[in-house]
Amino acid sequence: MFAIVETGGKQYKVKAGDVIEVELLPVAPGDTIELGRVLLVADGDEVKVGTPVVTGASVKATVLQETKGRKEIVFMYRPKKRIRQKTGHRQKYTQLRVDEIVL
Repeated sequence: MFAIVETGGKQYKVKAGDVIEVELLPVAPGDTIELGRVLLVADGDEVKVGTPVVTGASVKATVLQETKGRKEIVFMYRPKKRIRQKTGHRQKYTQLRVDEIVL
């Protein structure tokens, strides 16, 4: 059984036991959350597609930790002007473990 859920403007294909990294959520590590925007649920030959979400379906997950992604380097310069600017950015993520998919 797997599901496609939407959180943080992105879609993830999940099944029970998966560990995924989603955009930062305002929850503490160890908490249990419920992802309500389930777009598709497939169980063997039975597939339920939402319009846009599957009614009554949800995904329960446990928050493992907050992590940071890899550093992205941003380099800007203007030719012939002696202007160079180098900065970096690290996106914060929430790591979730999917416990169950509820129909």
